[in-house]
Amino acid sequence: MRRRSPARTLAATALAVAGLLPLTLGAAPAAAPPVPAASVAPVAPVSSGSSGSSVASAVTDDDGRALSPELQAQLDEAIQQVMQQAGIPGVQVGLWIRGQGSYLRAFGVADKETGAPMTEQLNMRIGSETKTFTATAVLQLVDEGLIGLDDPIATYLDGVPCGEDIRVRDLLDMRSGLFPYSEDDDFVNAFLDDPDRVFTPEELLAYGYRHENEFAPGSRFQYSNSNYILLGLLVERVSGRSLEAFVHDRITAPSGLRHTLFPRSTELPEPYAHGYTDQTPTGAVADSTHWNPSWAWAAGALVSDLRDLRHWAEDLVAGTLLSPGTQAQRLDVLPTGIPGAGYGLGIFDINGWIGHNGSLPGYESLTIRLPEECATLVVLLNTDIMSQDSEPSTLLGRAITSIVTPDHVYDIPPGK
Repeated sequence: MRRRSPARTLAATALAVAGLLPLTLGAAPAAAPPVPAASVAPVAPVSSGSSGSSVASAVTDDDGRALSPELQAQLDEAIQQVMQQAGIPGVQVGLWIRGQGSYLRAFGVADKETGAPMTEQLNMRIGSETKTFTATAVLQLVDEGLIGLDDPIATYLDGVPCGEDIRVRDLLDMRSGLFPYSEDDDFVNAFLDDPDRVFTPEELLAYGYRHENEFAPGSRFQYSNSNYILLGLLVERVSGRSLEAFVHDRITAPSGLRHTLFPRSTELPEPYAHGYTDQTPTGAVADSTHWNPSWAWAAGALVSDLRDLRHWAEDLVAGTLLSPGTQAQRLDVLPTGIPGAGYGLGIFDINGWIGHNGSLPGYESLTIRLPEECATLVVLLNTDIMSQDSEPSTLLGRAITSIVTPDHVYDIPPGK
């Protein structure tokens, strides 16, 4: 749920009663209205490396097969319709279904100022999909016997409110009760006043620790970015290494994810798409491409691209980097309060689609896999501006899965 108060708070958005699409700043008091289709120029798919060509890239699956022309045409139309209605500048979509083929498209623009087209090879910020990497790091240390899932976090880190009662498991599955630092008014103001500011993990947690815990640990689900900042510190404390180095050496390198990384500062590796947000002091749309993601760190600072995320979805759901027992616990999702939606150890299951979404100012992402049909969907877009009281990535995910897997539609109800 994306909370937008009159004070324009920076909310932890997400997919659940408290949200499952994290890391988003609340900018406008109300959701942006749908953009009338008539007021939006047609959005043409562009091929990789094109300069505005209307010819879509024809990328096939591992067996050399593309989705049928009829199905591709349906997807093209549905995606463009959502873009027009929601005012999405540009989007990359990758869909791979074993036995049916693949679909890879880029629509719209990567830079509104220059009109440079979106392509399926541009790097993007992926927001809270970062949590899948942080959780994997923690679970690898669980497999090594260095962390116990049911150990209190106070066993490893001092100063956590009710830390003797909050288990590592509670942090991973969003049931700790810790107040989300990203909903503290002083944090919101500090960030919006200076989006280039560098925040330390300790500074972020301090904003949350000023508040009473929201509920008893383990008693219910609430999306809180504070959980994953703590988990990042846990990895560093137990491993003796920086989170960035651990994730690279133990996760992205073994998985062959060459374009997935923690940025050193505000930079994005070239080539990249510009991002646009209305999460500003006035609600005006701004180019947030180079806003400093340190405020999200272990909860949402990573950068990636379409192909890396396709492979990550497969490794994540298969548990390639974990023991079978730990992976089974990871996938044992608990109720979130939304029908058909559960959250596990840094992973969600929505009507059979397993993975995570991400949102932070200017960017949204969705990386999910449907094991039942060996299908993987990745969506990357360069805006986080709400439409129809929904995240734009949700609108796209719903439209696409309604066509290709009508019995398993990815959906988060408006306002959640």
